[in-house]
Amino acid sequence: MLEKKAKKKIDIVTDPDGNKIVLINDILFKSRRSINWDDIEQILMHYIGEYYEIAETAEKVYIGSDFPDEFTHSKYTKAIRGANEKAKANVITAIGELIQISDKKAEFPDYGNRHGNKAKNGWYRYDTRFGIPVYSEVGEIERYNIFRARMLVRCDANGKLFLYDIVQIKKETSTPLE
Repeated sequence: MLEKKAKKKIDIVTDPDGNKIVLINDILFKSRRSINWDDIEQILMHYIGEYYEIAETAEKVYIGSDFPDEFTHSKYTKAIRGANEKAKANVITAIGELIQISDKKAEFPDYGNRHGNKAKNGWYRYDTRFGIPVYSEVGEIERYNIFRARMLVRCDANGKLFLYDIVQIKKETSTPLE
């Protein structure tokens, strides 16, 4: 049995194993056309200054001014194609929920001091999961393809956490959520 928490067109459900999944019920990018990442960057600009709390750790993760550009123009974003590219483009409506359900925190230093004071206290990586609907020929949701992703969060000189990018998006090969 799945527990649901409705929030506009996004649900947070718990799978039978107790893992949280963000279901994105209305996707923006359905077709096979290429994605205009500059438009996505403009949408993400509206998140700047917001913060969301990770339920597991009660840590606040802020959205900084570098997030929209990194999310849309990183090496990772330029390299992904197909379903993973569409999945990354469609998570923009559920950034807060993805942060909220993230878990499996891992800490990493700022190797070579590449990011200076922006990541003075290193990096955190969190795992998160989300579902993208698969539509029938008549436009009804048949099932959800479930994806795993890694959130990169930088810790600045003041100890504040900032979402930097969402990477390593991978479709799960298990049975889709119906």
